[in-house]
Amino acid sequence: MSFLCFSVLPISASIVIVLALLFIRHRKNKMNFASYFLSRNTSEPSSNQDLEGGSNYFGVPVFSYSELEEATNSFDASKELGDGGFGTVYFGKLRDGREVAVKRLYEHNFKRMEQFMNEIQILTRLRHRNLVTLYGCTSRRCRELLLVYEYIPNGTVADHLHGDRAKDKYLTWQHRMNIAIETADALAYLHKSDIIHRDVKTNNILLDHNFCVKVADFGLSRLFPNDVSHISTAPQGTPGYVDPEYHQCYQLTDKSDVYSFGVVLIELISSMPAVDISRHRHEINLANLAINRIQRCAFDELIDPSLEYKSDTEVWRMTTSVAELAFRCLQLEKDMRPKMEEVVETLKEIKNCTDTSIDKTDETDEKAVESRRATVASPESEDIVLLKNGKCPSSPNSVADVWASSSSTTSASR
Repeated sequence: MSFLCFSVLPISASIVIVLALLFIRHRKNKMNFASYFLSRNTSEPSSNQDLEGGSNYFGVPVFSYSELEEATNSFDASKELGDGGFGTVYFGKLRDGREVAVKRLYEHNFKRMEQFMNEIQILTRLRHRNLVTLYGCTSRRCRELLLVYEYIPNGTVADHLHGDRAKDKYLTWQHRMNIAIETADALAYLHKSDIIHRDVKTNNILLDHNFCVKVADFGLSRLFPNDVSHISTAPQGTPGYVDPEYHQCYQLTDKSDVYSFGVVLIELISSMPAVDISRHRHEINLANLAINRIQRCAFDELIDPSLEYKSDTEVWRMTTSVAELAFRCLQLEKDMRPKMEEVVETLKEIKNCTDTSIDKTDETDEKAVESRRATVASPESEDIVLLKNGKCPSSPNSVADVWASSSSTTSASR
């Protein structure tokens, strides 16, 4: 018996050692994955060239750290344009005179390298007038991960709706309508290109001097194979915009972007932020508030009064129509939401449709306005009953919120 015990011990010890070696090797491979993935898609430059710029990754120029440090005045705090979940964005001016926005990722680790790579890979394969242009990046061997974009000077939609620029009241209804159409068009283009943005929000919609849209921030975006119905992945995104079905079932689809865009539409007509803890606890999420108001046809409690919809029947018609479209986008079940292409067409129809049933001389008449309001869909209509029959969970206040889930798994591929 003792002989048997002594024979088993060396075997057990060998197994433990082998497993430990395999674990160490796995960890090492994981840490080297990003560098390997990058290098296999590009020609290997010399060390000096890699550190000082002059090479290309995925067809975009590689900038040296020293050049971007110079462009941003050593990342001076006064040059800061914004601060997000993954990094800080600085204004800079390159040696060739181009004005740029430089995103400085917070950490240089595997996760950040993955996001860095993801954004480069996606943006270099896309060309659309309403998507931000990537000018280049730093090397994988650089001390910091930096992405260089075209500079968009007029801030974000969030800034203009409920941020520092809101007091200027520059966003007329015509501007907001165009922002909705251009953003939807950019998202429809992404979906046609088999890409899900996964972080659609007003902070990621930039505006130029003419208030034209540039959708930005593709760090969380995913390539979506056209032969699958969804991607199983742990929920990521911004509180208030996350698709409830994605959060609950861990299934990412293009309809997740549609839900987030529905929140953006509500922001455009209400000027309210997506999440506001000063609101009633059931209305902290703007989606919840909007669904409640639209079901009751209480548009007066939803639409921003500064849009002067009460004295302009066309603004009233368009804002209420956009609210109803947003309502469809915010449906709990993804199959009830429209495709992004349909959203684009609907928005264009809303903008281009002129009401000929009301004489132009009566447009400011209170009776004419009431007549237009009477045409808004009743909360008893078939479509609205879909959400009226039961309590509809909305996007969580935090992506870490615990929800009852019908999903049998809690882990998935990123």
